[in-house]
Amino acid sequence: MINKRQLLAERPKGMPSESTWNFVEEDVPELQEGEILVEQSHISLDPAMRGWMNETRSYIPPVGIGEVMRAGSVGKVIDAKGSAKFKVGDYVTGWGGVQQYYVGDGSGFVQIEPNPDHHTKYLGVLGMPGMTAYFGILEVGEIKAGDVVLVSGGAGAVGSVVGQIAKIKGCTVIGIAGGPEKCAYMTEELGFDGAIDYKNESVLSGIKRNCPKGIDVYFDNVGGDILDAALIFIRKNARIVICGAISQYNNTTAMQGPKNYLSLLVNRASMKGMVVLDYAPKYREAMQIMAGWMQEGKLKSKEDVYEGIENFRDTFYRLFNGDKLGKLVLKIKPE
Repeated sequence: MINKRQLLAERPKGMPSESTWNFVEEDVPELQEGEILVEQSHISLDPAMRGWMNETRSYIPPVGIGEVMRAGSVGKVIDAKGSAKFKVGDYVTGWGGVQQYYVGDGSGFVQIEPNPDHHTKYLGVLGMPGMTAYFGILEVGEIKAGDVVLVSGGAGAVGSVVGQIAKIKGCTVIGIAGGPEKCAYMTEELGFDGAIDYKNESVLSGIKRNCPKGIDVYFDNVGGDILDAALIFIRKNARIVICGAISQYNNTTAMQGPKNYLSLLVNRASMKGMVVLDYAPKYREAMQIMAGWMQEGKLKSKEDVYEGIENFRDTFYRLFNGDKLGKLVLKIKPE
């Protein structure tokens, strides 16, 4: 059996290039005692992957040069040698990496439902992005009914779920996204109360129009100028959740920090970072709650699926050029 893999070849400066990864085809090794072989069907593409390539102090060790690129995945166990946790035929999700086959002890993998039509949701709304949204807005953002919630990247994998959870909890929700299609998706499909198109209008005027009395919670996925704009409009005791800063990830110059941070002092507000891995013991409970919301029609998900592990690099770029809608997923083998 041949395993198609994307290996990290160098640490990129700025946007990853053609030389960042090596695409290789290698023999699948024989299983050792306690190991499983997973044939992977889909992998998750997330902005955090850019940070995992940097050799800097972070919440998780960087991907090593020559190692398979880290990524969430779903697949089917097709062989098992003495595994106490999984058997042949189980469908699983975990950190399988950007490769066609995973071989290992299954650490970090969990069993999922057998319906393949639902499997991409375990990379999105029921996976890491969904967990990030759930714990970020509920436990870090501490939303309550009546709050005005502003979310950047509101049409993305995390932001779209953040906004919907806030609506479920009785908040007024405004989303920031780029382009009319994404703004219509937020308001017409997801039920947001308003949208700001940062590509075609001033974010400052958009916030002023949609949040005339200010913001109670700002969930930040992009950083930079948009974070600075939000700081101007926070109310007393506001909470700012720092989830990501996609506008800064490929900088070749110093990262842009917030200039308007004294608004935190004036408004007795808080700004707190969150990493979803801290909430791992609670994932199963959150998944059950969110699955219930989906069954009730209160929570929607959208996966933007592209095909071919050979096309990983070009698909990865969609995270940063905005050419996607919803959760970005790569199907390993084309139809």
